Amino acid sequence: MSTPEDASDGALEERLPAIVVADAEGTVTGWTQSAEDLLGYRAAEVLNRSGSRLLMPEGLEPRAPAWKDRFAGQERWSGLFEARRRDRTRILVHVEGSRLRAPEEKAAWLLAITPVASGARTGACTLLTSLMRRTPVAMAIWDRDLRCVWLNNSARNLQAVFPHYEVGRALTDPLPGVDTRAAQDAMRKVIAEGVPQLDREARWTSPDGREERTLSTSLFPLQGLAGRPLGVYSVAMDISDSRARERLAVLRDASVRIGSTLDVCKTAQELADLAVPFLADYVTVDLAESVLPDTVPLQRLAARDQSVPVFRRAGVASVHDGIPESLWALGQAVFVPPSSPFTQVMASGRAHFEPVLDTSPGTWLDQDPERARVIQATGMHTLIIIPLAARGDVLGVAVFVRTDNLAPFTRDDLLLAEELGARTALSIDNARRYTRERTAALALQRDLLPANLTGGGAVDLASRYLPSSIHEGVGGDWFDAIPLRGDRVALVVGDVTGHGINAAATMGRLRTAVRTLAYVGLPPDEVLAHLDELVVRLAEEDADDSRPSDATGATCLYVVYDPSTRLCTMAAAGHPPPGIVTPHGEVTFPRPPSGTPIGLGMGSFQSLDLELPEGSLIALYTDGLIETREADIEAGIDRLGAALARATLPLEDFCDTVILTMTGGGPSEDDVALLVARTRTSSGGVFGAV
Repeated sequence: MSTPEDASDGALEERLPAIVVADAEGTVTGWTQSAEDLLGYRAAEVLNRSGSRLLMPEGLEPRAPAWKDRFAGQERWSGLFEARRRDRTRILVHVEGSRLRAPEEKAAWLLAITPVASGARTGACTLLTSLMRRTPVAMAIWDRDLRCVWLNNSARNLQAVFPHYEVGRALTDPLPGVDTRAAQDAMRKVIAEGVPQLDREARWTSPDGREERTLSTSLFPLQGLAGRPLGVYSVAMDISDSRARERLAVLRDASVRIGSTLDVCKTAQELADLAVPFLADYVTVDLAESVLPDTVPLQRLAARDQSVPVFRRAGVASVHDGIPESLWALGQAVFVPPSSPFTQVMASGRAHFEPVLDTSPGTWLDQDPERARVIQATGMHTLIIIPLAARGDVLGVAVFVRTDNLAPFTRDDLLLAEELGARTALSIDNARRYTRERTAALALQRDLLPANLTGGGAVDLASRYLPSSIHEGVGGDWFDAIPLRGDRVALVVGDVTGHGINAAATMGRLRTAVRTLAYVGLPPDEVLAHLDELVVRLAEEDADDSRPSDATGATCLYVVYDPSTRLCTMAAAGHPPPGIVTPHGEVTFPRPPSGTPIGLGMGSFQSLDLELPEGSLIALYTDGLIETREADIEAGIDRLGAALARATLPLEDFCDTVILTMTGGGPSEDDVALLVARTRTSSGGVFGAV
């Protein structure tokens, strides 16, 4: 069978599209000889009749008006259809419609009809068709009768394994020793359900039993413009070579192991550890200064005679103990000559592939005697350097070298290295962005929290804030202590929904608003009511026509303590209750009537008054201290009660003990804010100021 590449100019002429003219209503008004040759109808049989009889199987004629309406406003359109020949057989065709306009005549369509099986190369499809023909992956198109109507050269080369790879042959055609029932069932399911089937593995053994091949095949539904299933598109890859299967396993492993944390250096090390020893005997990952902003700027380091500091080593692995190939340890600056392939890869964004490492005089190694010495001493003989590029930025380079493995790198090795590098670069960029955002949010959060808490003459204070360790963990937890008239003090703790810079900024706005309302001298319930109204109003003012109003949600607990009366007045907006510890060690959690969270604009709040003994301790906190995935808030409150029973400790030690008891000293799932206040006694004593 001749391939399209072997076809002569005359053969190409024979595959020119069949031309049909139809008016705006879909009635055939022009019929060419090429149309008759393709579909078998003579002009007298189709002229002045509906073209839907030709381009649709039985029962689909009612769809013709809908299709006409769909394309009515277009100048050109194209798509796949099933055409019906005169002998009632179906044929899969590609139709291109172009609008025709003539004076004093209705608009009409020029239809160019090409059978898919012809492999004709027309228009914008030329490049794509050429690429599909030359790709090493076997591709084929099957119609609804499971008949092969198109295939590329790689599929033709697999005919010995799968003889149904032949244009015009159906899977249902019986062939000696070939069972296609499973393939038939799979294709019919794809046609019926429209759901692809991926990575179907099939094995073939030659009749003499000496050769075994394995194909990984994926099936995709082929649909026409109206959504009607027209067949199946198959993509098959020969994975018989055990090395190819191992490469697939490495790529699957990479999706799990690389980028397991949002840490730049750990991600770089994960690439090095994964690639050794499967791909290389020695791997380094060197990153640009912009990726590691917390290190000493490279430009401050003195350049050497023939090299300059360009990277920092972020990952390294070797098959040899002690990594004798590496001139620099993790974290150190990496020096390279300006004319080296390292800088060229960084500048161009293209890989450097050197199957046989050239160490002869006159190469770039003349400018790098230290590397030349190590290369000779360790037996490096083949080299790949790939850029770590993500979102348009080159973040660094990954270097792959073989020493003990005497086989030179191949193009397949280069492709695998580039794939691993691409996945690593994306994970590194995500980690870099996360680190920057987290650092900025944490700095903003800490800057907006009170630097110096004072309880005046009413209470002694201590506090703690722990950001969450999870992604975007910095949130909107806050606390404050506000001295009021008459030696009174207001204690506040709140939690803004969400995480990141926006939550931290919102927290700052709420803290400022609370302070302003507190200075007016309003009672706790009115402070929360005005805060709720203010937040809703600000959200409405910030909204525009393209974005609906989205009020900020937050919980808040507001407490006022008056040392002259020892009266503690509190109000809550969806926030956990405070912990109260008496001088005798009794722990309670008084619960004021809880209103709705701040920002919903629908809450009414009520205050609760308590008279506290002198030397009592008041603990305000956010839900991150008491809530975990394993236990609910009530269980957390019970645990907190046991921790608060140690209130005889000095306040700073007491805060540390509570945090350690509740979090176990490990990373927290949510932000944690803790504010403790010990009421002063008139005579000092054991529960006085510490």
